[in-house]
Amino acid sequence: MKSETIMRWGVRFYIGVFFLYLFTPLIIMGLATFNDSRFPTVSPWKGATLKWFAALAEDGAMWTALWTSIVVAAGVLVVAVPIGICCALFLSTVQGKGKTFIYSLMMSPLLTPGVIVGISTLIFWKGLSVSGGVFLTVVAQTTFIAAYVMLMVLARLQRFDRTLENAALSLGATQWQAFRRILLPYLKPAIISAAAIAFLQSFENYNTTLFVKGYDTTLTVYIASKVRTGLTPAVNALGLVMISVTILLAVAYEWKRRREIALSSSSN
Repeated sequence: MKSETIMRWGVRFYIGVFFLYLFTPLIIMGLATFNDSRFPTVSPWKGATLKWFAALAEDGAMWTALWTSIVVAAGVLVVAVPIGICCALFLSTVQGKGKTFIYSLMMSPLLTPGVIVGISTLIFWKGLSVSGGVFLTVVAQTTFIAAYVMLMVLARLQRFDRTLENAALSLGATQWQAFRRILLPYLKPAIISAAAIAFLQSFENYNTTLFVKGYDTTLTVYIASKVRTGLTPAVNALGLVMISVTILLAVAYEWKRRREIALSSSSN
């Protein structure tokens, strides 16, 4: 009994240290937003201020870069998710030794360094007279982000009971009807999670984007360029706003999920 108590408290201590390590930089970043200092730091503390939010509002280049990142991430979402789903469905039907080769081939962009993906994409499309920009950034990022989608959908698909689909087909349903009414609802949680991961992976990507962005600067590239010229706490203000929006969306989603569970329980 004593060993179980020690183990339980040890796990709690480890989790506490992990979350402290995880959230301390975010807390420091948030506090630096309110420090009246030219540099994003909390030491020395020069007094509380809200001027960096005003500086953020006036930084048109940063807002343009943020919008470009959102547009690119949305484009990657639209392209990578269907490709990842199709790859997962294809792999689930392949049998034999060729399956390992096809799986490795589809995973190869994910294992390739982002710098190589960016340079190779730029060289290939330059030969077709396509210069860097939003389009090329979407194409380059999709090559490896689609693999993330494929993995998440494939993991869900491996637990699917194929007899349900076969039963629907034997009762007269078409392949499309069986997919839309049976398989797609089952894959919905994995698809939503994969879409969120694809959006975030695109939004924070730097290595690949740097080579294919052209004149369309994304937020990560813009912040990296500001590191060389001098960051201001306006970047911290943007980070604090994004964290706040993320928390609000997570709370809203959790409230919606619990409400749906409560409604389904009351109806039963």
